Amino acid sequence: MHCVIKSFKHNGHIHRTWQRNWLVPSELLVPEHLEESMIVLINRQTPIQESDGKQWISRVPAVSFFIPGIWFNVVALIEENGIRYYCNIASPPYLQGDVLTYIDYDLDVIRTTDGGCFVVDQDEYELHSHMYHYPQMVDDKVQEGLAALLLRIESGQPPFQDEHVTAYYEAWLQANGEVE
Repeated sequence: MHCVIKSFKHNGHIHRTWQRNWLVPSELLVPEHLEESMIVLINRQTPIQESDGKQWISRVPAVSFFIPGIWFNVVALIEENGIRYYCNIASPPYLQGDVLTYIDYDLDVIRTTDGGCFVVDQDEYELHSHMYHYPQMVDDKVQEGLAALLLRIESGQPPFQDEHVTAYYEAWLQANGEVE
């Protein structure tokens, strides 16, 4: 099934749209992902539209993981030298029909291909926190989401397992008769 991913800012304005993604059917999810009801999406060379209308095409394939009720999402970027994880601190996902939405809360965590881990965009979070008047509940959820994400990365919990990312992507390529 094709799916569109739309991220919004706290004020309700659209932030970014990934226009072409494929939903991994639940029967193809590994047990650890199925247990958490993860929504797994794959994209390659998908058109991405920014809030200002500018459009570009993603350069590397990605497998994205959204977990209901959890305040972050994870994008595994399949690069030449390995898998880099770009993680968004965000509201839990909402999937209705073929559109998945969430609110992006600026803070990001990057886990590099060599296992390094970096929290980025703290300044952007602080700026938007004041600009959009984030309520205390949102700030609490953002901080809880960040702590939970860092713990998962540190302990190698799902979805931070390169072999599953690779398997999903290779199965998708094979199902679509494509060769990388």
